[in-house]
Amino acid sequence: MVALNPGYHRELHRAAGALADRLTDVPDPQVVDLACGSGASTAALARALPEAELLGLDASSGMLAAAGAKQWPARVRFEQAVAGELDLERLGRGSRDGVLTCYLFRNVPEPLRDVAVAEVFALLRPGGWLVVQEYSVAGNRGARRVWDAVSHAVIIPLGALLDRNPGLYRYLWRSVLDFDSVARFADRLVAAGFTDVSHRTATGWQRGILHTFVARKPEPQP
Repeated sequence: MVALNPGYHRELHRAAGALADRLTDVPDPQVVDLACGSGASTAALARALPEAELLGLDASSGMLAAAGAKQWPARVRFEQAVAGELDLERLGRGSRDGVLTCYLFRNVPEPLRDVAVAEVFALLRPGGWLVVQEYSVAGNRGARRVWDAVSHAVIIPLGALLDRNPGLYRYLWRSVLDFDSVARFADRLVAAGFTDVSHRTATGWQRGILHTFVARKPEPQP
């Protein structure tokens, strides 16, 4: 299904590039790919940040096995972890220069969403950057109509045909509808302590549906 979305990898590389652009002055940056899945976002990071030490974290042992089966440089490693329940001391509180997370927060239960954002804030060093890529259509009627049409005409039927798991793709459709609006998620970032919060949407059919947020953990005030 990913292969049938022509913008999927392009947008992952754009998100990884957005993080890389903000770490140009950091030697050998320490970066986390939170919710790394089977490693597509990690590969985008490895390409954008060739000198970075990359840690991919995911809740799914199956996804981690798929990621670990691929060829990686020694600077890339993977561990199992659940957003909202991260062991911050083990992972290194305040030790990371950047965090990329793609398609995570929509899947975190709403009562734990602020907890998960706060965990990312705690992982970052002062001055570190967070880049989030996520679907959101709340409050945007045009984007909602496009998402409904694409989901029911393409995503769910192909999920039934190719993966024989239409329930997974119905969940995808519904989870996007239920997620925060762009403004609500940006407010979560600000409430957690992030500054310099910015946002852009994707191109193509995903315009207004797929979004990339960028935010910085501020330096301590003198």
